[in-house]
Amino acid sequence: MRRTLYQKFRQKNAWTQIGRRLRGGILCCCIGFSTLPLTGQAAEPSLPILTDSTSSIISLQDEHKLGRAWARVLRGRAVLLDDPMVKQYLQDLLWRIVPSSELRDRRLELITLDNETFNAFAVPGGIVGVHGGLITASESEAELASVLAHELAHLSQRHYAQQLEESRRNRPLVLAGVLASILLASADGEAGTAGLASTLGGSASAQLAFSRRNEQEADRVGMQTLVKSGFDPYAMPEMFSRLQKSYRFAGNRAPEFLLTHPVTESRIADSLNRAAHLNRPSAKDNSLVYDLVRTRLLVHYGKDMNALFNQFSNDAKSSPRDAYGLLLTAIELGKPKQAQAALDMLPRAWQQHPYVRLTALDFYLRTDNIEAGVKLARELHDLYPGSMPVTYYYGLALRQARDYKGAADAFKELTSDYPTDAAFWFQLSETQGLDGNIAAVHRSRIEYFLLTGRIDRAQKQLDYARREKGLSPIDTARLDQMEEEIKRVRQEMDDTLS
Repeated sequence: MRRTLYQKFRQKNAWTQIGRRLRGGILCCCIGFSTLPLTGQAAEPSLPILTDSTSSIISLQDEHKLGRAWARVLRGRAVLLDDPMVKQYLQDLLWRIVPSSELRDRRLELITLDNETFNAFAVPGGIVGVHGGLITASESEAELASVLAHELAHLSQRHYAQQLEESRRNRPLVLAGVLASILLASADGEAGTAGLASTLGGSASAQLAFSRRNEQEADRVGMQTLVKSGFDPYAMPEMFSRLQKSYRFAGNRAPEFLLTHPVTESRIADSLNRAAHLNRPSAKDNSLVYDLVRTRLLVHYGKDMNALFNQFSNDAKSSPRDAYGLLLTAIELGKPKQAQAALDMLPRAWQQHPYVRLTALDFYLRTDNIEAGVKLARELHDLYPGSMPVTYYYGLALRQARDYKGAADAFKELTSDYPTDAAFWFQLSETQGLDGNIAAVHRSRIEYFLLTGRIDRAQKQLDYARREKGLSPIDTARLDQMEEEIKRVRQEMDDTLS
């Protein structure tokens, strides 16, 4: 759970620039920040929905372009959570819910932010964002699922397009201000709060009322989606109630989720009443992977690792979750004997889970037990072909064993399966550099810079690539194609975010 080279690189560069398109008077939005995460979606991209009046306000394809352009900005400015187990779990949970939602356009992209505040948001074009702190704030998988279902409801009901229509009767909507406030809140809480003050200051009461209607509709539709997905409808009011209580003890600093999704006593009461009229599925325990992922993040955001180690030690023998927490904290503190003892405490079902075995693999790599690490990595790679976390750690193990070609192949597989994950492109470029494949390094870095909205740096990287000696005609053709891609992305970002 250490901060990786990629995270250090991202954090160093996160605030070098907010971007010309997000400067100036962009925070004078006409809608309140309470509706920032509200976004749009609808049917098949190429076919109009005759009953969808919002498509006349902003087309589905324009929403899609807007979301992808903004995602590039977010990836380049906020620190992303690059734990592949967390990312895979959230992807799986999201796609467990999606089939039961009212989404027609399911071109979704999940972005996980390395931020311990509890927040989630959605923006036009199917971008769903989750802060790591949202998982630690939840006390059940159903509560976490309720937030995702709520965000999907904003997308399915096209609330962004509706808000745009409402704003036309008042003042012009400056979307960049909305997006900038989300960006600031996701990357820096205090800066985000300042942005919120400016944005909220420009909100009219009629527009706030429209926002409340959006929230009520998202509660209703989201709860129906939650139940259809097999979760308890009471999880939604329980989650909202917990977040509201945490606000009371947080002084003047409200959780971002409450700022973007205001929760009142009446809203909680409405959701409780709504839940009472829905079928309640039979009680289910949290999934094992939820417990593993939540414990990983509790350790990741732990301020005092020794105190956490002692806390987990007290209940490790009777609680698998605490035993796993003990394993993680022992690894962080460099205590191999205690880590092995904690691993041995886990029930067999836990020990055999791929995420626990990957944790053991991480333990081997950190203690330079390369032979054991590579052996376990190869075994897991054979057992779970195509698994994102397994392939990621397989690549790390091979790289540490100086099998740079094998490691590069693993990261190439990840960039092929997850082409918008900037962390995988970064790892690929680092590995190709160790392998001495300079031409490939340039191409991977160009992809990385494009994904993180650093268009000028992508162009500069392309210029460096063209100066390399001995370029083959194939290399030149590839660079020509990438230059066209740079132009296309630059134009798309200018069109959608200017």
